[in-house]
Amino acid sequence: MAATPAPNLVNLEAVSKGFGTRTLLDGVSLGVGRGERIGVVGRNGDGKSTLLRLLARRETADAGRITHNRDLRLGYLGQSDDLEPTQTVAHAVLGGAETYTWAADPRARSVMEHLLGGVAHEAQVGTLSGGERRRVSLAKLLLTDVDLLILDEPTNHLDIEAVNWLADHVVDRAGALIVVTHDRWFLDAVCTNTWEVQGGKVSSYEGGYAAYVLAKAERSRNEQVVEGKRQNLMKKELAWLRRGAPARTSKPKFRIEAANALIEDEPAPRDKLALAQLATSRLGKDVFDAEDVSLSFGNRVMLNHVTFRLGPADRIGLLGPNGAGKTTFLNVLTGLLPPDSGKVKQGKTVRIANLSQTLEDLDGSVTVLAHISDIRRTAALAGRGGEMTSSQLLERFGFTGDKLTTRISDLSGGERRRLQLLRILLDEPNVLILDEPTNDLDVETLTVLEDFLDGWPGVVVVVTHDRYFLERVSDMVYAIMGDGNVRHLPRGVDQYLQELESGTAPRRVAATPVVEATTEAAAEPEPVVDAAAARAAKKDLNRIERQLSKLTESEARLHDQLAANASNYERLAELDTELRKLAEERAELETAWFEAAERAE
Repeated sequence: MAATPAPNLVNLEAVSKGFGTRTLLDGVSLGVGRGERIGVVGRNGDGKSTLLRLLARRETADAGRITHNRDLRLGYLGQSDDLEPTQTVAHAVLGGAETYTWAADPRARSVMEHLLGGVAHEAQVGTLSGGERRRVSLAKLLLTDVDLLILDEPTNHLDIEAVNWLADHVVDRAGALIVVTHDRWFLDAVCTNTWEVQGGKVSSYEGGYAAYVLAKAERSRNEQVVEGKRQNLMKKELAWLRRGAPARTSKPKFRIEAANALIEDEPAPRDKLALAQLATSRLGKDVFDAEDVSLSFGNRVMLNHVTFRLGPADRIGLLGPNGAGKTTFLNVLTGLLPPDSGKVKQGKTVRIANLSQTLEDLDGSVTVLAHISDIRRTAALAGRGGEMTSSQLLERFGFTGDKLTTRISDLSGGERRRLQLLRILLDEPNVLILDEPTNDLDVETLTVLEDFLDGWPGVVVVVTHDRYFLERVSDMVYAIMGDGNVRHLPRGVDQYLQELESGTAPRRVAATPVVEATTEAAAEPEPVVDAAAARAAKKDLNRIERQLSKLTESEARLHDQLAANASNYERLAELDTELRKLAEERAELETAWFEAAERAE
């Protein structure tokens, strides 16, 4: 007699949910079985987070029924936290456990090291940045025994090493998993099933991200869908997936024969020779040349006799721990920051565009179409085949139909990010510096951006913790590890992670690294500190401490607003953007505090 299948942990039966006049989920029925690991994909604003809140019973459905298995233990990581600001990090994560207790637990040690290795355990939660609080919430949840783990964007604010660790951790732990993330490498490494939220419906696909791409492309072909552009994008991405690293292509559970048949006539994503010729004609032979460049902040050596050249068609990815000096290196290379010694030469025809981590202030009362049309009605984007009108450009980046007449203030964080990218491209640059470009972008928009860059003849420099995007867009990978050097990694991300794991590269950057002194330098007498300069430095210290105190109060207010707007995803995106800006301000103030403290000694 056949065994009775185990009941689902969670069931949704004909569930509908809407906000105002917009229906996000329409008659959705699905279930989550024991041991399933499900990735959720879809455009920003289509209802992914709403689906997770319904599954976790953090929100009620307008219609239909949501049932949980009896005695279900459920853990939920939303886009805001309920941490107590006055608690220490250690108490928030571990409760009242003594250090010797959790230090003897391999699981607790691993969580604390990989998620909170750079955070002071005795610091109060209220003093942390938004990203640090996010990691504290994730660490607390991972140390809880649950049957079903529901995670909404858990890879945000994590570096590549931490994302790699998290993937291994959730695969090894018992229980089911539902995760919303735009990190496609994570989806492929972790998930056994993929749900796509689109048009009020949820479609289920077997396997991780690569399997989903194939199944969706096959489904479109079998149904003879007229979405030519969309299908071509899926085929192009599948071709890259199948031609990528063998480790990646062995993970998805799809039929290799079907994949090969679908992409047999698909060319490589980029014609490197043609792009190099176009790039050289636009940029000449010289772009950036740095020779024997050094730069220090106080006792901290950021660049130590670095020689580096960037050619007209180079596409590079920069890896390294937070605070290692990636942004500093780019600022020196592009002339924003002068080095202490050495020479930096920039090509005469270089036009730089920088997509920063923060969103620009935009006039919220203007519509999307009017905003872009006011900047430029047509643009000749190199390599894309002639001019494109503003409406064509907007369509290419996902602004169609009602979105064209939507006011900017009504856009989500991801949509504003797309608009910012489009504004940059309208300036027709030939050097693109992308600093965490994947923040707030959904998977579909990322594939559009990657497709655009495939035919873009110019220099691309990417700083990102999104492993998939980095490998997809760049041809070479360099590491900046905080030791003052810039190293080429021939084997890319795999080599970077192996070096971190083996201990041949520093895991984290200390706040004030010690610079080794020569015997002669050690013998020199200490310089006399000017009394007036010391007094001025102490005034600076007091001023910076007052600013930090006000910043902490502002962060606490924003976190209160996050909790109050838990169901308003658009407002949450805006608040998250404000928190990121405050985190950047805090980092700058803390650096200034260290410099003033050194001058005051």
